[in-house]
Amino acid sequence: MRCLAVLLCFTAISLGAQTPPVVDSVRVESTPPPLPPSPEQKRFLDGLRTATRGIAQLKDALARVTRAGGRDAAVQRRAGRLLSGLCGSSRAFMKRGRPQMSPTVYDDSVQLKAKRLVTQVDTLIKYTTTCEDSATVAPGATVLGLGKRMKNYDAALRDFRVAIGLPVKEDTAKTTRRP
Repeated sequence: MRCLAVLLCFTAISLGAQTPPVVDSVRVESTPPPLPPSPEQKRFLDGLRTATRGIAQLKDALARVTRAGGRDAAVQRRAGRLLSGLCGSSRAFMKRGRPQMSPTVYDDSVQLKAKRLVTQVDTLIKYTTTCEDSATVAPGATVLGLGKRMKNYDAALRDFRVAIGLPVKEDTAKTTRRP
């Protein structure tokens, strides 16, 4: 009796394996997939990835100073020193990635978006020296100045990602408002 049950199981499995898979031929892609990037464009994106590591450090430091805003002076000073240090280390990442970011590797409208993005990265690199010097003395004012530049960078990055056909990710470093 067991042999018969085992034989039926093997027969059902082998018959099931012989049925062809159902192909969904009705679905049509509405937009073609983006072209793979050229080697120069890949180099641009690699430079952007390196610069983005530095920008992530700045966002982390901004969030820490913002969270320490209403607390005592010692916590604010510590957050300001951290912001100062992270401004210096983020500048190193951005300076290392920036030379690879040549906007001329893209065509027409994408090139304009790439130029705007590169300009925003240059602005952040330039401001990090000010940030490094003034963050320990006045972290609040430094956060305001850096926050404006970060918003401009985020807008330029979002426009660039849309222009080259990459998905636009919502910023995960944004804080939610509490009721």
